[in-house]
Amino acid sequence: MDWDKLRIFHAVADAGSLTHAGDALHLSQSAVSRQIRGLEESLNTTLFHRHARGLILTEQGELLFDATRAMAKRLDTATARIRDSEEEVFGELRVTTAVGFGTLWLAPRLVKLYEKYPDLKIDLMLEERVLDLPMREADVAVRMKEPSQADLIRKKLMSIRMRCYASKAYLEKRGHPETLEELSNHRIICQAPSAPQVSGGASLIHKLLAHDVGSTLTVNNYFGVLQAVIHDLGIGVLPDYLIEEFPTLERVFPDIESSEVPVFLAFPEELRHSKRVAAFRDFVQEEIMAHRRSIRELRDREDDA
Repeated sequence: MDWDKLRIFHAVADAGSLTHAGDALHLSQSAVSRQIRGLEESLNTTLFHRHARGLILTEQGELLFDATRAMAKRLDTATARIRDSEEEVFGELRVTTAVGFGTLWLAPRLVKLYEKYPDLKIDLMLEERVLDLPMREADVAVRMKEPSQADLIRKKLMSIRMRCYASKAYLEKRGHPETLEELSNHRIICQAPSAPQVSGGASLIHKLLAHDVGSTLTVNNYFGVLQAVIHDLGIGVLPDYLIEEFPTLERVFPDIESSEVPVFLAFPEELRHSKRVAAFRDFVQEEIMAHRRSIRELRDREDDA
């Protein structure tokens, strides 16, 4: 098969439109159409169904698109490795992590990484779905469980626990519950137990909701839970790393918490020598150490008080 025709086919399949693909490739629509027609003739098959709304891949087209998508990812990897042979850290680094951790812990700290490497471009992908690193859906992942995919380099960064927190204003107004039986007078703010989240958090939520809770608010990520808590709406189930950034939150039920939740950093074996990955890894490890020091100092001040 003609490599140039495959490149054009991939652009058309990705865009779903001859016009949009032509714009991306700086080719006319008629030139793109001729290349696709020539590819279909060489393969003796139809790759697209033509509709008024655009182009839809046929079964044979889907098979070819799977192949060109894998080729594109391998080319991206090769390009990244070539660029990483340079002395300076620059270029794009795609980082994926959960919405809560990325929004509340990682994003506020990235200013330090950019100060050190101003030419670095971070594409921060926040979602609960675990992206496929070997297939280059992302370069680096920070996840709340050990990755199960093969051919990944992984490092445990820290452990967190899910705990119950509320604002001072809420507790002054509604009272500070001492036992779970007192939850009938309070509102619990959490993710739904069935929502994608760390298993330790889901178990703690099940434990709380097994009691007679006065009211609930469920949010599909920890950022939303935090916003409700700091605006005095109720008692929230939140990760303990937040206490550094929000020291005014008061812990409720100090003897009740989730099991330990490990936090892992992972990246594909083929990016072992990537300078961008190494820069991000070192940055995260330094911030974890600084975070631990801050938590210890905060606890020491609380003990002295």
